[in-house]
Parts: sequence; C-alpha cells; structure tokens
Amino acid sequence: MFYQRLERRHLMWAVLAFGFLFVNFFRNSTAVLTGDLAATFDATAAELGLLHSSFYYIYAAAQLPAGLVADRYGPRRVVGAGLVGMAVGVGVFAASDSLAVGFLGRFLAGLGGSVIYVAVLRFCANWFAPEEFATMTGFTIAAAGLGGVLATTPLAVAAGMAGWRSVLFAAAATMLLVAVAVFVGVEDRPEAADAVAGGQVAGDDRTAAGLGEVLAGARRVLSDLDTWLMGVMLFLVIGLNFTVVGLWGVPYIVHVYDASVATAATAVLAANVGFALGSPAFGALSDRIGSRTGVILASCVVFLAAYGVVFVTVTPPLVVVAAVLFVAMFVSGGAMVAYTVAKERHADDSGAATGTVNGLAYAGAAVFPGVLGAALDAYWTGKVVDGARIYSVTGYRVAFGIVTAGGVLAVACALALHVRERRRS
Repeated sequence: MFYQRLERRHLMWAVLAFGFLFVNFFRNSTAVLTGDLAATFDATAAELGLLHSSFYYIYAAAQLPAGLVADRYGPRRVVGAGLVGMAVGVGVFAASDSLAVGFLGRFLAGLGGSVIYVAVLRFCANWFAPEEFATMTGFTIAAAGLGGVLATTPLAVAAGMAGWRSVLFAAAATMLLVAVAVFVGVEDRPEAADAVAGGQVAGDDRTAAGLGEVLAGARRVLSDLDTWLMGVMLFLVIGLNFTVVGLWGVPYIVHVYDASVATAATAVLAANVGFALGSPAFGALSDRIGSRTGVILASCVVFLAAYGVVFVTVTPPLVVVAAVLFVAMFVSGGAMVAYTVAKERHADDSGAATGTVNGLAYAGAAVFPGVLGAALDAYWTGKVVDGARIYSVTGYRVAFGIVTAGGVLAVACALALHVRERRRS
C-alpha cells in the first residue's frame, strides 16, 4: 500500500512539475529571441527590458494571493487553471505584431504562471514528510531549470528552423494538454489522515482553510522580519540571475565576443544546467545536515564572487563566462532553501509564506531587466545589426557592476538571517 502511494505521489508531482517547466521556458525565452523581438517590434534595450519584465510584474504581485488561493482551493485546480491561462498568454504573444500586444501576451502568461510554483509547493507540503520538503522543493526548481535549458540552444535551433512564433504556439498547445492531465490525474491530499512516519507520507492533510484563517495567516507571515530578509535576498539573487540569464546574457556574449546567437545560447545553457542541478543538490544537503541559513549565506557569498569576476574583467575568456553563469545559477539553488525556511517558520500558512518570499523574488525579476536595459541604452554604440542595437563593453561593465552591488546586499541579508537563526537556536 505504501509502495503504491509512494509511486502515485511522485507521479502526480511529476505532472505538476512538468507544467512548471513551461513557466521557466517562456519567461527565459526572450534571451534567445532578443534579436528577433528587437527587429519585429523595433525595440530599444529599455523597451526589451520592459517587455521581458511584463511577465514578472503580475507574476510577482500575484505570489501572496497565489499562496492564499493554493491554501484555500488546493493544488489541482490552481495549477490546472494557471496552465490554461498561461497557454492563452503565450498564444497571444506568439501572434503579436506590435509591442503593445507583446506586452499583453507576456502579462497574461505571467498571470497564469504566477500560481503554479506555490501550488506545487502546497502539494509537496500535503504529500511529503517535513524532512523531505527541501528535497522536493529542489527537484521542483530543477524542473524549472530544465525549462530554462529548453529555452536556450534547443529554442534557438527550433526557432531557426520553424520560426519563433510556431515554436511558441506549439508550447501553448502542450500547456493545454498538461492542464488536462493535472485536472484528471492529480489529487490535492492523501485520501485519509493515516499518514505514517519514518519517511512515508506525513504531509499537511488539513481540509481547505476558511478565508478568515487564510487572511490571519497572511498577517502572521508579513509581520515576521525573517520573511523580509529572505524576500529581499531572493529579490536580488533571483531577480539579477534571471535578468542576466533570461534576457541580457545572450546579447552580452554576441556583442562583446562577436559570437553567434547559437554559441551564446550554449553558454547560457550552462547556466540553466547549473540551476537544474543546484536546487536538488542544496535541498538534499540542507535536509541532510540540518542547516538552512548557513547554506543560504554560503550561496550568496559565491554568487557575489562569481559575478564579481565578470565585473572586474568584463571580457574574460568565453569559457569563464559560461562557468560564471553556471556557478551563479547553481548557487541560486542554495538561496532557494529560503522557501523551506519560510515553510518551516509558518507551517500552518505555508502557501502564504512561500508565496510572499516568491513574490519578492520575482519582483526583482520584474525590476532589474529595465534597470540593466537603461544602463545599456546609456552606452549604445549607435550601431544596429539586423534591426537590433549593439551595446558597448562599458555598458556591460556598468550592468555587471549593478549585479555585483546587488550581490553585496544579498550577502548582508543572508548574514542577518543566519545570525538571527543562531541566536534563536
């Protein structure tokens, strides 16, 4: 009986995680498609940054409500509906012939995708033991990393063969199929409250919370200083990483190294491999050693050191750039142990807790593309190739300087969190 349940809960999680894969695929697709989008919409760097960010504006704002909705209605309905909404947005974006319609498509996709990650974590809290939660969170984020991998060289090759619009239409159709699988095959909780200890199913089997209870939980989460320390840290680490890898990494390599888009996409692919590997590795490590905040702090220090290399040298060998991106995204898996800390701090309000810190994380992904885009526009060379602007080495130094400064602040937040945890212990 336990073996059957073990297989079943992992299969259901795999369906949900496959749906989450498409969130990261679409939000990172603009890196490879930057040249096509710039030519299609005749866009500047700042406009491309805002177009990329339009996914994250609603995504970030919706995270706390998404957590409340996941607590209230359960993962099956929330993830299924989110995939349908995201498919509509991706379809609109693929059909867009103006910057305004492109904004609308990214916005709608962000709205649909905004509920998926927190709802998957709610499923993990329901079906897995507390000591398994960080590990399952890591594997969930690894699924997003695989989506990011698909948004690099595979997307570049597919877009070159079939056109970027056709590829995105196919992705939207696949999202609808996954939504059907979620509605049909996923259950929110174990059927009975007979969860057993010893690594077997021992998750949260509460019935859906009442609205008053859910709102009270949100107030508890928002009044905790640790929530804000973790949120600001993720705002910087996730926001800056996703801006570099999801938007400006490919143009940086193309402009500075005079490389092809396919070559640049392969270097960025290394970053997404790091993202896919780092999250389960750090999740399992923190579960094994029983240290959460120490892992977070060490990860932020390495994040700072990695981007500091590019800031100082600006044009290191391309293999070093690929290694830096790999390391920076790999250690973001350690920063994401903060989701587990938030869940453990607020076990009865895990949706609200993870939704809040996730919202702050993606607020960074909404803010920084425009900030780095404005820095690049200030150092535009005046050259245009195939409809896309070419930016200077100085502009990229300024951009990576902003990333490095963000790393310093992230380390400060992680250190404060770690000190507070040590004092509490």
